[in-house]
Amino acid sequence: MSSVKLNKLPPTQELETPAILRALVDAHRHLAELKGVAKTIPNEGILISTLSLQEAQSSSEIENIITTQDALYKQELQTSVSDPVAKEVAYYAAALRSGFDKVKQQDALTLNTIMEVQQTLEGNRAGFRKIPGTVLKNDRTGEVVFEPPSPELVPQYMSDLESFINAEQNLDPLVCMALIHHQFETIHPFYDGNGRSGRIVNILYLLLKGLLDTPILYLSRYINQTKDEYYTELQNVRDTNEWEAWLLYMLRGVSSTAIHTIDLVQKIQKLLLEIKQEIRDKHKFYSQDLINNLFRHPYTKVAFLEKDLGVSRATATRYLDALSDDGTLQKHKLGRESFYMNQRLIGVLFNM
Repeated sequence: MSSVKLNKLPPTQELETPAILRALVDAHRHLAELKGVAKTIPNEGILISTLSLQEAQSSSEIENIITTQDALYKQELQTSVSDPVAKEVAYYAAALRSGFDKVKQQDALTLNTIMEVQQTLEGNRAGFRKIPGTVLKNDRTGEVVFEPPSPELVPQYMSDLESFINAEQNLDPLVCMALIHHQFETIHPFYDGNGRSGRIVNILYLLLKGLLDTPILYLSRYINQTKDEYYTELQNVRDTNEWEAWLLYMLRGVSSTAIHTIDLVQKIQKLLLEIKQEIRDKHKFYSQDLINNLFRHPYTKVAFLEKDLGVSRATATRYLDALSDDGTLQKHKLGRESFYMNQRLIGVLFNM
């Protein structure tokens, strides 16, 4: 099989079939509910910080980059001494946050932003691949079933995709997101990081279209749970140019992920109010900035509190030790430093 030659988006056939329209109603309803629930958290940085790291872990697992939440948070505490796998996952969270900032500033999702996302992920500026992409083979026969486009075609294909992303379309934005994701993964524009970059593009497109205010809907968990179906449906479109099954798969993912995230945000909100009341009842040093710190940094340390509250090192240490003594936080050692774990928040984030 020779490398694939892409058709331009959007496809010429009817995409919004009755089944797709029914799935769109569900997906939009759950997305709207998620958007509303997210507003109950007083500081958007709390959700961005906590959920983006959770997404980074899930997205990297798809590429067999496996680390633990403990290693991830320790990476944030000690950036100079790190687990290289945890650092790679942390790059994903950084790429997501920088992409979010760019889309907000520019009200567009440009090729430059996509390339910067990939550069942050991979820690290099290699740009578009100049060699053939990775081929997919049938495990049983060894036959090549998919070969990405030739490298000389990649710049034009990506330019066309950028135009599609930022133009007004006569299609529902969720249908467009699914088309964009398929096209991006088929172009396979970079040497590495294509899967993770493509999953970040999904989120950024939802933000661009106003379906979310903050980057908190992450399909990686769903893709991890349905990985065989994901790759099968990607390839089915390439083989048959039939889109309905792929679109339904993605729309189910949006609905399923939104429902899961609504539950997660509600649990975070409930815990935030509980801990807020506990600190108010026990300590005179309660402040909203303190609460924000404990929920933006499930593993926090003295330097984080100094910065967020604008207090001295001695004061930050006193606050955190008091919260450790009363059981709100758990104090641990990491090298020569201490860190303080919001164990109840960790339980909410990683036991769902």
